[in-house]
Amino acid sequence: MQFIDPTLDPWRAHGSEAGPAPNRLLDLAQWQTLRAEWPDDLPVGLMLANDADVEDIVADLPRFALVVLQFPKWVDGRAYSQAHLLRARYRFAGEVRATGEVLVDMLPLLQRSGFDAVALRADQSVDAAKRALGFFPAYYQGDVLVTHPLFGRVAA
Repeated sequence: MQFIDPTLDPWRAHGSEAGPAPNRLLDLAQWQTLRAEWPDDLPVGLMLANDADVEDIVADLPRFALVVLQFPKWVDGRAYSQAHLLRARYRFAGEVRATGEVLVDMLPLLQRSGFDAVALRADQSVDAAKRALGFFPAYYQGDVLVTHPLFGRVAA
């Protein structure tokens, strides 16, 4: 799991800049507006609201280096489902990042559902988060990181 330090993160929200730029994060409306002019070889990230349908972006997934999923409240778990769909159903191999109200207690489930990077809430400790990832050395049920006996490897 990668822990994102906002001060060192190369990805920046796309503001009023004219045209595409490297390592820009676009929301869905911005992406839909700029999709046609965005060069295929220019890294782009998508910030997807937790009430957005992942199926709406499936055709564009190969163009994204990063998909940022939002937790507006720590009790709202819709982004877990989005991450699982991205990894298990659509085989998205890019970075899936959790942002917003991301707490240390969420880390094991974030990892199991397909997130590989998090931007913790400001009052959360990275050291505590790393410890949380080691609380459970094994699970009875599979997740997006393990090989399923019937379907093969579930996620990259």
